[in-house]
Amino acid sequence: MFPFQPMGVVHCSVMSQATESRAVGLFAGIGGIEVGLSNAGWTTELLCEIDGSAQRVLRDKLPDVPLRDDIRDLGDLPDCDLLTAGFPCQDLSQAGRTAGIAGSRSRLVGEVFRLLDGARPGPRWLLLENVSFMLSLDRGSAMRWLVDQLETRGYTWAYRVVDSRAFGLPQRRQRVILLASQDADPRPVLFNEDQPSNAPDEHHGTLACGFYWTEGLRGLGWAVDAVPTLKGGSTIGIPSPPAIWFPESGYIGTPDIRDAERLQGFAADWTAASDELSARRRTDRWKLVGNAVSVPVAEWVGERLHSTEDYLGADQRVLGSKERWPRAAWGRSGERYDIDVSMWPVTWKRPHLQDFLEDATRPLSARATAGFLDRTRRGNLRISKALIRDLEAHLDNVTVQPRLIAA
Repeated sequence: MFPFQPMGVVHCSVMSQATESRAVGLFAGIGGIEVGLSNAGWTTELLCEIDGSAQRVLRDKLPDVPLRDDIRDLGDLPDCDLLTAGFPCQDLSQAGRTAGIAGSRSRLVGEVFRLLDGARPGPRWLLLENVSFMLSLDRGSAMRWLVDQLETRGYTWAYRVVDSRAFGLPQRRQRVILLASQDADPRPVLFNEDQPSNAPDEHHGTLACGFYWTEGLRGLGWAVDAVPTLKGGSTIGIPSPPAIWFPESGYIGTPDIRDAERLQGFAADWTAASDELSARRRTDRWKLVGNAVSVPVAEWVGERLHSTEDYLGADQRVLGSKERWPRAAWGRSGERYDIDVSMWPVTWKRPHLQDFLEDATRPLSARATAGFLDRTRRGNLRISKALIRDLEAHLDNVTVQPRLIAA
């Protein structure tokens, strides 16, 4: 087992650490699921990841775990209790191509079922993670395909959309966590804990706010006392940091990649080894971090999997075949139910965004500021007048003082 404790996250474990269990990680990225599971007492037996930069990080940070590259060349699975797959989201996310589950990348999740079909004995648990937009894309067809595949193989499944802010991170990141088993009940793992959100809904003048400067016509990615979802791409096609507005000073900057890593629950410079792969732009590290799974989310799932609790029950209703997928549901053998739980299973202690940031933010460049202001003027979004005022002042400042402009 590789030991690791994420930095910048303070919380109390929901239960004592149990006997170690074995996991295999497919589409491992930079190891967010695996690091979180390790914190919860799991051992990773095998990793599979095809991206060269991500491989470099995995070899640097998890050197003792065997690493394979192309899942299509993986013939079988080692004995394990849990199979995980944060399968590619580029065809499912709003920032991507939205080609659906049949897209060239996202359809690789079919390889997961191929490996499960050939495993004897198979893992007791299957954990899938992806963007929440998957629930609504193409009227929910991606989610229907997934649960159809599970039910055909005799799985009971459950999923829940969770927000990374619930787990001590000042990042508003909503992800689908889907758990399935042929001989166990996933409902107590995902649904037994539920808390009301403790995140501020509206800005009141002192808290730092995050937004995406790459948007402005139809979306803003706005987050109060947090950054919006860190992502591997954007509406203008590049992986990039969000902007952060500090209303007390009027300053507008972008976070350092090391703080971005911490905003995902990793240690600072977790992805530094990827720089050695080639002379690629610094945006490569942003792509790796944006595509990762938040470490404490995986840690919570790993802890819950060690629980022996019975299902406590939650309000549920039959989910019609034509209905939209809700934020939580479960099913088996063709029966499907909407579950009334929040996106906040826990409320681990979360610092204010300005207190969480450790590295200096660089000023948002004149080009980025001007482009965002132009999009806001052409769009119809309701944007704070105070933010617009500070953006205009910021543009004047970085134009007059070009040495402050970000490269």
